[in-house]
Amino acid sequence: MKYNFKEWLIAAGKRAIKTVAQTAIGAIGASALISDVNWAVVASAAGLAGIVSLLMSVAGLPELEERR
Repeated sequence: MKYNFKEWLIAAGKRAIKTVAQTAIGAIGASALISDVNWAVVASAAGLAGIVSLLMSVAGLPELEERR
């Protein structure tokens, strides 16, 4: 199904932001203390998760399917 690019970008962006936040929370939570957090690892994992989320959104977004 074809979508308006702007509509797709907004939906995919929201999904990617949520994924980045969830991944960062998981990576931070894996440390015993906040001072033990390896922020480079958190940023790397969260960034990669955001990229993967955007790539997966190319296959389709349920948020846009529900509107059709």
